[in-house]
Amino acid sequence: MTPIQLDHTAKVLAEMLTFKQPADAVLSAYFREHKKLGRQDRHEIAETAFAALRHYQKISAVLSRPHAQPRKAALAALVLGRSTNISQIKDLLDEEETEFLSSLKARKTEFSDDLHTAAELPQWLVEQLQKHFSDGEILAFGRSINQAAPLDIRVNTLKGRRDKVLPLLQAESPDAEATSYSPWGIRLKNKIALNKHELFLDGTLEVQDEGSQLLALLVGAKRGEIIVDFCAGAGGKTLAVGAQMANKGRIYAFDIAEKRLANLKPRMTRAGLTNIHPERISNEHDSRIARLTGKADRVLVDAPCSGLGTLRRNPDLKYRQSPETVAKLLEQQHSILDAAAKLVKPQGRLVYATCSVLPEENEMQVERFLKEHPEYELLDCAELLAGLKIDLDTGKYLRLDSAKHQTDGFFAAVLQRKE
Repeated sequence: MTPIQLDHTAKVLAEMLTFKQPADAVLSAYFREHKKLGRQDRHEIAETAFAALRHYQKISAVLSRPHAQPRKAALAALVLGRSTNISQIKDLLDEEETEFLSSLKARKTEFSDDLHTAAELPQWLVEQLQKHFSDGEILAFGRSINQAAPLDIRVNTLKGRRDKVLPLLQAESPDAEATSYSPWGIRLKNKIALNKHELFLDGTLEVQDEGSQLLALLVGAKRGEIIVDFCAGAGGKTLAVGAQMANKGRIYAFDIAEKRLANLKPRMTRAGLTNIHPERISNEHDSRIARLTGKADRVLVDAPCSGLGTLRRNPDLKYRQSPETVAKLLEQQHSILDAAAKLVKPQGRLVYATCSVLPEENEMQVERFLKEHPEYELLDCAELLAGLKIDLDTGKYLRLDSAKHQTDGFFAAVLQRKE
């Protein structure tokens, strides 16, 4: 790292480590303001800033208010997160900084004795997880989400087949491989500039985590059906479901955010999908939803959640969530699930999903729903996936774990309305 790169990294961390804004938004805004930074500069700054987020527990154990000491936080991130030897950066350091980094390395054993520093999880989250999991499971979770995620992409079946596309990508990126579970997925360990790739520009490829692809498969949409994506966002799952339906039928993509839906529209065009109808709603009780009561073959509720299954990509989320924000989300999820259930016709399917690892947002939310809605029954996710020739058995619920499955942490329950 050069002195200039270190200076820029410190400026980014001064804002990023306040956790007032999403880390990727802070970084994007900084790079927009500093357009002269080259590709290698941006890479070094981004990697070091995210290493600081991933090792924030250890950094905050030795630095009070790290955002107020961002240069030291950046140096600590180099040593803790990027395996940089102190001798490699000695020209960047003054005497006091050299002493600081030496004492930091000396405390490594001490860090492994505390669960929250060893797992790199804040105390509130450790306490929440301890209600359901052993310390060993929490440590394994913390370590698995402290690795950067690979790039997962989905082959749009309207425009290509994985067995044809994979060799083309392997010619450019030898590490490209078929995903273990999703029949549509390809994984790249070394990220490429996909947004400029001809197969992305022509709609053959779309960025989507393998876990998210499996959620779309559990919807099980068929040609000619009426589908509701209740919390569509920017539409990754909507696009996968649309391709699954071979562009036949109708998908209503609802969301409260106009900006997210606006991002869906060019993606639909690129994918060649004309059966998706994006519509902004004010909330889950919007009168525009009522016209679909009892008419939908399948409803997907990818619920607003803590996002704690996506910490490989968004390590700052664990510091922007709290027991209070989770409690609010639980009530929101309950309300959305209740509203979405009204749209499903008899023998129709309701899929509830989150990218959280907290049972309160997952199994406990579904158990509460089933008690209040005896007209629904739980289907077995393992059986449904086996019917699709996918060898993945996590029980009746889909529970994806970064350590076991190399996906983001996803949860899904498939519910069917009785006759």
